[in-house]
Amino acid sequence: QVQLVESGGGSVQAGGSLRLSCRASGYAVGIDCMAWFRQAPGKEREGVASIDSADRPSYANSVKGRFTISKDNTENTLYLQMNSLKPEDTAMYYCGLRLRSWSCRAFSEYNYWGQGTQVTVSS
Repeated sequence: QVQLVESGGGSVQAGGSLRLSCRASGYAVGIDCMAWFRQAPGKEREGVASIDSADRPSYANSVKGRFTISKDNTENTLYLQMNSLKPEDTAMYYCGLRLRSWSCRAFSEYNYWGQGTQVTVSS
């Protein structure tokens, strides 16, 4: 079955950087979407960045210019490089997968999730 395993979260000061990883397995790779989501306490989960099978990225306005999504197709691993972190970036970060689609910015349509990795940014 599909498995998504995130890693790389932690605690940093404002202005710092972190790199998240998500190893995907259990499915035949094809035309798929992968994305990073986050959920802060008391808030709904939001899409942060997505990437399609042609490696075209898309970003939420709140992270544009600071975060970079990428993937290693040989390892089927998704990354999120987060720079210039702010306290408002504090959240649980989740990796998401949507199979057989090019509509990668439709964040409500993702149906596979990892367990999450915590990111905490202090001021």
